[in-house]
Amino acid sequence: MRLILDIAVTHIAGRGRQTLVAVLGVAVGVGFSIAMAALMQGGQDDFVEQLVNTMPHVEVTDEHRAAERQPAEDVFAASEIFGLRPREDRRGIINPTEATAWLEAWIPGRLAPSLRTQGVIRYAGREVGASVIGVEPSAERAVSPIVGDFVSGSFEVLSAGGNNVVIGDTMADRLGAGMGDTISAVSSEGITKAFRIAGLFHTGTTARDEGEAYVLLKNAQILSVRPNAINEIRIKLDDPDAAPGVARRAEAELGYKALAWQEANESILEALVVRNVIMYTVVAAIMLVAGFGIFNIISTITHEKVRDIAIMKSLGFAEKDVTRMFLLEGLAIGAAGSALGWLLGLSLVYALSLVRFELAATGQEMTRLPMAWSLLHYGIAAGFALGSSAVAGYLPARRAARLNPVDIIRGAT
Repeated sequence: MRLILDIAVTHIAGRGRQTLVAVLGVAVGVGFSIAMAALMQGGQDDFVEQLVNTMPHVEVTDEHRAAERQPAEDVFAASEIFGLRPREDRRGIINPTEATAWLEAWIPGRLAPSLRTQGVIRYAGREVGASVIGVEPSAERAVSPIVGDFVSGSFEVLSAGGNNVVIGDTMADRLGAGMGDTISAVSSEGITKAFRIAGLFHTGTTARDEGEAYVLLKNAQILSVRPNAINEIRIKLDDPDAAPGVARRAEAELGYKALAWQEANESILEALVVRNVIMYTVVAAIMLVAGFGIFNIISTITHEKVRDIAIMKSLGFAEKDVTRMFLLEGLAIGAAGSALGWLLGLSLVYALSLVRFELAATGQEMTRLPMAWSLLHYGIAAGFALGSSAVAGYLPARRAARLNPVDIIRGAT
């Protein structure tokens, strides 16, 4: 084996320029594959993290996935009921205190009940449609992402009681209102209530910044004429990946629709899977192109060393020894290219992580590109490189091993 390795090294060193080009080709492929994977994975991780942080992991609402089964359907085999509704459709979670107490007893996380009602916010002759959300500040602070997004005032002012409201800065701009101004909220029931603006938040999400207003839960209940009612329970878990199981158990027990964040964003997560498939396909394509360079080098060496092959086989070297020799040459080029590619990839990832820019269109500032530092990317890139190198070395090696030494010595090839 040592002799075969020495011969392989001699063959590679004998064509130094071509070998260097092949090694650099593999290195560039590995390096850019690592950088691309780090950038795409970093963007995906950052997006999912923002997705998880800006929405409840599980949301229980007063909706049902399917209409309740009616007694007539149990009595008659053929029955069809549609358009059924009670005389007064006063939706809400029944026994909210009992429901929240049951959830708090076993859920590994925090929860906050709320009452969301649609209405209109008015100020100085201007009005905007909005969701007026009644919350309990102490509980909401543990699950709401807007607590840290205030540009004026704070979420804590709601705990002081009174008719305070916190709204998005975009809504305030549309109304022409500011801190301390008094606005009017008109519910769908026709009830009007005055609130003083005690805080302005900016999340960067237009739908929230211009369409949500937070008040005390009791004020929302008064506004919607629904005393002691809630229609949402938002849950933040210690482990966001446990959301589907928590949602299934909550829905089975309470009977209300419980939506995990994975289900709510199913199409987005599926798109990310497709993007990952595309990413690794591109990585494989890059390595395949680099493999052609290795194939060309090994094929050239095989063609030039046919007489050496004949002499080796005449001296008793088996076909598998010749195959192993050229296969080692391909793997050596792939390994050297992978090592250089790791250094190049590390340098590219570090350089990209230092890039700074701003996104002024959304009012948010992104200071750096999101990069993922993962050893898996290096392993995958090197695996593709060594795989393509092995294939590129094996094909000419198999052809060389089948050569007849007698024909070569006689000049038949």
